[in-house]
Amino acid sequence: MSVSVSDLWLAILVTGLLSWVASAFIHMLFKYHNADYKGLSNEQGVSIALAETSPSPGLYTLPYCSDMQAMAEEAMQKKFTEGPVAMVTIMPNGMPNMGKLLSQQIVFFITGSFLIGYLASISIVQSADHIMVFRQVFVAGFLTYGWAQIPISIWMGQPWANCLRYLLDALIYAAVAGAIFALLWPSLL
Repeated sequence: MSVSVSDLWLAILVTGLLSWVASAFIHMLFKYHNADYKGLSNEQGVSIALAETSPSPGLYTLPYCSDMQAMAEEAMQKKFTEGPVAMVTIMPNGMPNMGKLLSQQIVFFITGSFLIGYLASISIVQSADHIMVFRQVFVAGFLTYGWAQIPISIWMGQPWANCLRYLLDALIYAAVAGAIFALLWPSLL
């Protein structure tokens, strides 16, 4: 007999909330993501240069190349060779709105948990044991929360060490999801 995603509402909410709490511990207590960012030695000069152009929030590349044909041009190749080659994210001025960011993060976790729950509802039978539920939800959780980090290192230059830290986070969130779904699986209550 199959399980309906509505049978998993408690597991979805608890997983979303506990993953959010795990994220808070990771960032506020363990702080291993502090190594994700580096400061520029000439931060003041770069800030002044960027402020002079007043860029709107967005993702910018340096040198900017709009298509592969332009990349084949000698002048563009010279810009890449001489550098710097960078991707810069410009955000709105002012202190980050932590309430908004934390709310978006919890919506991210609850939505991810819903997707995991939906997949579990169509792929795990109601009579499954704890280990079966844990294993399948763990893999779905890892894919939900981590796998997309890899292309950011491949294509956008995120250091691989950063990627590995985010994959560690994904393993933690996946373990939370696997444990909660296994504990709250309808046939096992």
